[in-house]
Formats: sequence, C-alpha cells, structure tokens
Amino acid sequence: MKKLFYASLAIVMSLPAMAQETYENANIATQDLNGTARYVGMGGAMEALGADISTISTNPAGLGLFRRSVASVSAGFVSQQDAVKFYDGTTSHASFDQIGFVYSSPSGRSSFFNFGFNYHKSRDFNYILKAAGKLNGASQNKLSYLKQVEGVFYPKGSLDKGIHGYDKNGKSASTYSQIDYLYYNALLTREVKENGKTVLDFNPYDATSFAMNRANKGYIGEYDFNVSGNFNDRIFLGMSFGIYDIHYKNYSEYSETIGNGNVLIGDEREITGSGFDVKIGIIFRPIEFSPFRIGFFLATPTFYDLSTQNYTTITNNTKYGAYDNGRSNDKYDFKFNTPWRLGASVGHTVGNYLALGASYEYADYAKLDNRIIDGEGYDWWYDTYYETSSSDVYMNENTEYSLKGVSTLKLGAEFKPIPELALRMGYNYVSAMYNENGFKDGTIWSPGSYYASTTDYTNWKSANRITCGLGWQVGSMNIDLAYQYSVQEGEFHPFMSYSGSDKTFTNSVTGEIMQYNNVPDVKTVNNKRHKVLLTFGYRF
Repeated sequence: MKKLFYASLAIVMSLPAMAQETYENANIATQDLNGTARYVGMGGAMEALGADISTISTNPAGLGLFRRSVASVSAGFVSQQDAVKFYDGTTSHASFDQIGFVYSSPSGRSSFFNFGFNYHKSRDFNYILKAAGKLNGASQNKLSYLKQVEGVFYPKGSLDKGIHGYDKNGKSASTYSQIDYLYYNALLTREVKENGKTVLDFNPYDATSFAMNRANKGYIGEYDFNVSGNFNDRIFLGMSFGIYDIHYKNYSEYSETIGNGNVLIGDEREITGSGFDVKIGIIFRPIEFSPFRIGFFLATPTFYDLSTQNYTTITNNTKYGAYDNGRSNDKYDFKFNTPWRLGASVGHTVGNYLALGASYEYADYAKLDNRIIDGEGYDWWYDTYYETSSSDVYMNENTEYSLKGVSTLKLGAEFKPIPELALRMGYNYVSAMYNENGFKDGTIWSPGSYYASTTDYTNWKSANRITCGLGWQVGSMNIDLAYQYSVQEGEFHPFMSYSGSDKTFTNSVTGEIMQYNNVPDVKTVNNKRHKVLLTFGYRF
C-alpha cells in the first residue's frame, strides 16, 4: 500500500531572481471595453469626439472639449454565456465600473483649462473555463519525465527529503517547475533494489483523457489624473497619469485518467500589485468652420510591480507511484512592462442630432517585457529603497514567438431624434494577440518556468464586441444605459506538445514500449459575455 506523504516545496534560495511568464502576463496586459454607458454604447469610438470622461484613459485630449464641469458614476451587471458554475466562480456578477469628475475653468474667450479624475475597471477577470478531451497516451506527467530524460533538468534526492531538479553542475535548475516537483515525488518515482541497494526508478504513465475546470476572479482598477486644454475651440491637448491596482485570483482542477484511476492537480493562485503609465493626446479641427476633427494618442508601457503566491496539490488515485498526495506552495515578486500603445481617430457631428466616430489603436504585444528582479538599492536623497530589474531574455524570446501585434478598430454613432433622447450603437474588432503556434514553454531557463504551477495555455483568437445604448437628458442630469455583447474563441492546450522523435523506451513498471512523442488533444473554448451598464451624470 502506498504511503501517505505531504511533500512541502521550498523554492531554493539560490534563485533570488523572480519573473513571470508569457501567458500570465498577457492575461494581465489586456483591457476591456468599459467606462461610462455613453462611451460603451458608442463602442468606445470617442477618441476624436471627446467630451466623455472615459476618454481620459485613451485620448486624454477628449476632456479638453468639456465647457462645463461634470461628475458621473457607473455600475453594471455581467453574465457569461454557457458557463457552468465551478468552485467560487460566478457565471454572473454585479460590477462597479466608473466614478469620476471634470472641473472646467475658462482661460479665455473661447479657451478652457480642465482638471479631471476618473476611476474605471479596465479589466474584469471573472471567467469560468471548462475543457475536456482525449490524450491518446500523452500525459502531463510524461511531459515532466521527458524534460528530465532530454536533459532539461536532473532530479536528485531521496523520497524522504523530496526530489528536486538540478542542472549539470548540481545547481538548482530554473526549468524545474512545481508541477515537475509534484510528479517526481508522487507519481513518477518508486524505490527498487539494484545489487542490494535501494535506488530510485522513474517511469511516466499514459493517460486516456483530461478535464480542466478553472474559476478566475478579480479586476484591474485604473485611476487616471488628467490635465487638458481647449485653445480657441480648434486645438485640444491632454495628458493623463494612470495608476493601476491589480487583484487577481484563480482556482483550477486539472485531472487525467490513467488506467483505472486518475491524477488531480489542484492549483490556487493570487496576483496583486500595482502599475503606472502616462498617456498624451491631441484633437484638432483642420477646417475652421467644420465640426470634423482628428485625434492622435499615445500611451507609455504600463510598468507593473506585482506579487504572486500559489498553493498547489496533487492527488494520485492510481496504483502507480510512490505517494498518494503532495503539495507545493510559494510566494514571489516580479515585474513586467506592457507595450506602447498608439492610435488615431476621427469624429464628426451633424447639427446637434448626429455624432459619428471611428478609432484605431495598435499595440505590439510581442514586445511585452518580462523582467527579472536582480537587486535592490537605497536612495539616500529620498530615504527610500528601490529594486533593480533586467529583461528576462529567454522568456522574452518565447513572448516574441507566442504573441503579436494587436489592432483594435472602434466604430460608433449617436442619434438624437429629440434633444433629450440619444440612441447609440457601436462595434469593436480586436485582432488576435496570440500566434497560432504559440505555446507555454516549460523548458525555458527562467524563473517564470521555475515558479510555474500549471502547464495549460489558451491561444485566444480575435474578439468582436457589439454595443448599443440610449441616454436621457433632464436639465443638468443625464441617465445613460448601454448593452455590450462580446465573443471570443480560443484553442486550449493542457500542456505543451513534444513530437518529432522516433525514440522509444520500456516502462519498467508496466512493460509497455512507450514513445517519446507527447501530443495532447486541443479543444476549442469560448468567452461569450453580456453586460448591461448604467451611468448617472450631473453637469455643474
């Protein structure tokens, strides 16, 4: 009978450098379409039209079009279509989305100098993922085994002390993940007698199918501070300083069927921290007596300083392996920088009853910069400590291969059949961020691999958003309502593939002739979301 053993993973202190990996950072780097109901109802295509507080985070010059001070607050309700409740994840939830104000001050006969502040939820992480498929002999534990036999790391140690991964020089290998650790302690390892001595024997096991369930929760809150100006009602300039606050949690259960039993990996991870960026923009009317206007905007990378911690367990209900259970947990800090964002927009109004807008934005996510914290210092002048970091060269190579530039197209229109009532509609197209052949590479010599507690990844395709809304103006008060439907498909991979090898080996436990190839089934998943958003505004 197998012993009951809880393996406790202590990350070796010889690895002070800390970083994150491509797919986790890409998930954090993206933004949703969110803000006031007017902004969302017009598909966000207001970077040249301006006069909406939500443009503070896209084209800051949009606040320069305000001639009166305003304040607004927005809240909504989000629902994920076709989702099945898992763990503490929710298929629908209420959401506090925006609150802010603009103080407008005349600086001349036809010029204004404005100050603004706005909070909005730039990213809603709430999402339930469910995927299941065939493995046809591939398995997650086989991936850990192949990493060892291919020389990516070398397991050493006894079962009493736990098995750790080392490089050829006997130092800790940063390719040896928490998943590898759990498999080498619970499933892949057994003690055998050889020439009267007890030695360790390693064997992988084929799986027939897999199932993944994950519940994501949390958000990124963005706090923007803005100064903007209106010069002779022809040129509008603005700058925003943004602070980001991240709260992200997920819990996943990944299981594989092996023989008459199964192996279950339970993983709980939390990411918290902050970031900042700077955004600048301009809007101008090229023709003096025409309301047609053109806008340009630019955003620096968001510089993130984050912390993550995980608690991961393995439950082995098969007849194989040394132990029934094991666990690992760790906490570390990391940094990464998003790419630059730039865009252009046009807007036009007809009388006081029609507004049309179009915007284009581009960001090259292949340039997302995963960074290693490699030191710290002390500033005597300001009496503060600071950390130094450098680019994670090897992980960034994977990022450049797996991610690509993203184009976002926004179209929107507003029609007023009567002065008090506004009808709106909009459309967004967001091109795919992930390359079709991109993958989460667990063999990279990087802290991002070393601290990994999952192997799955999803290559999401392009996203489409359709919006509509209406608004009602009553004196200085306005009430706006918007609806947004977004849809996106992706290809889910339970772990990276290993193929192209004709080598075989004999499993000393089962006697099977096993191939080195390890190619899992790929399943299509989707994210279909409905959102209703309500805004109350007041002009003063």
